[in-house]
Amino acid sequence: MGSDSKWLDSARAQWRWRGKERPPFANVTASGQVSVWDFPRPPELVREAREIVVRWGHLEVARTRAAWAVRETAHPPTFYLPLVDVQPGLLEPAGGSSFCEWKGPARYWNLVDGARRLDHVAWSYPHPLSGAEPLADCVAFYAHHLDCRVGGSKAHPQAGRFYGGWITPDLAGPFKGEPGSESW
Repeated sequence: MGSDSKWLDSARAQWRWRGKERPPFANVTASGQVSVWDFPRPPELVREAREIVVRWGHLEVARTRAAWAVRETAHPPTFYLPLVDVQPGLLEPAGGSSFCEWKGPARYWNLVDGARRLDHVAWSYPHPLSGAEPLADCVAFYAHHLDCRVGGSKAHPQAGRFYGGWITPDLAGPFKGEPGSESW
């Protein structure tokens, strides 16, 4: 990997908070909550036991009990759903790309149903970096324009245009993406 490895090492070295201790501004957890400040960095992949449902209006886009939750310090989990659990014919490749220093090169997706469409509403890692291999056949959805549920609880989108975590009542923040979180 040569220079790529140096770039990744440099990008990863920028992480200030790594889940080993909570910063003084972390919210106090209520009963039944977990703090996103206890999630590790680099992030961990955890099989999600709760049912994940994604709806676009009245259309069910996906339903699964086989999602992967990517849990990273300061972020609400991002849920990666197996492509086989997404209704066929709804995803269309979108332009653009990005690179995650942990997961690798991302591909973006539009959601299309007849004349209706949502552009750049999902992404995937078809060729993930080492350690993120389970995500290869999965897709994640931004919750901004969709009804996303985790174990029946409505998920709210993580702030910021780039982040794709889902905030549920069982989480305590604050969350990366909120104003003032640029250096987290």
